[in-house]
Amino acid sequence: MTREHSWRGCVFIGVSLDGFIAKPDGDLDWLTGLAPRGHAADAPGEHPALVWETFFPDVDTLVMGRTTYETVRGFDDWPFEGKRVIVLSTTLEAGDDRVTIAGSLDDAVALLDEAGAGRVYIDGGRTIQAFLGAGLVDELTVSVAPVLIGSGARLFGDLDADVLLRLRGTHATPEDGLVRITYDVLAKDA
Repeated sequence: MTREHSWRGCVFIGVSLDGFIAKPDGDLDWLTGLAPRGHAADAPGEHPALVWETFFPDVDTLVMGRTTYETVRGFDDWPFEGKRVIVLSTTLEAGDDRVTIAGSLDDAVALLDEAGAGRVYIDGGRTIQAFLGAGLVDELTVSVAPVLIGSGARLFGDLDADVLLRLRGTHATPEDGLVRITYDVLAKDA
């Protein structure tokens, strides 16, 4: 099911080779602490994938789940200064002026439409799964880390139908061994 929306829903996320975005306790050290291990060099080709520096500047709005928000809120500095941030949660209390709380996917979509959002960064496993299942993701960039962590939060969950993707760019970075892949999500009738 593809829902009509005037903004571009974009995912940018790191994942272990076995498909997890966090360990069971939410730990991300396996991703944030990647050390050089003599990975093979792969200079970006004619169509490289997006990297944070080419992805984030064009984002005007973020939508994340409560768990992701709780993680980001613990950072020393708020990484989303100057961006609208919507937190998808049915349990979070208001009180952080940097975010707007949406109680449902429909509420989040209404907020995005009302704000005239352009490029929306969708973050957090369950939030990505909900937006993807609703046909609200237009672009998907995944950075696959050279590590198997065995268990944790999966990036993708069950879907009602196949999601067709078109490869837009790919490359590997030798300093951390990440294989970066950017896809366009195709409409069901494409």
